Amino acid sequence: MILTALKFNEEINQRNLEGLAELMTDDHTFIDNLGKVTKGKDVMIEGWRDFFEKYPDYRNIFTCVTIQDNVVVMVGYSTCSCKPLDGPNIWTAKIRGRRVSEWRVCWLNRR
Repeated sequence: MILTALKFNEEINQRNLEGLAELMTDDHTFIDNLGKVTKGKDVMIEGWRDFFEKYPDYRNIFTCVTIQDNVVVMVGYSTCSCKPLDGPNIWTAKIRGRRVSEWRVCWLNRR
């Protein structure tokens, strides 16, 4: 489970849409810091494409990774020249098989 979540993040950091697509379940769900839910692999591929175009220097760095109640929990920070995206975060990933069924981000110390 942890390796799948780490690989998913590696694909984000590399801005690799094909790699992300391979790691998403068809019913993949993304939940942003505001609680907005986006569902569907195809929708999220386009969402990531748009995100990567807007924020090409965005990266996630994890300082701690663990599993809690079958959910991978990652603590760390994002780096980005867009200040609202730069800072500490917690991510969670629900894994089904060897794919990510849900990816959630929660900003720390930001609104």
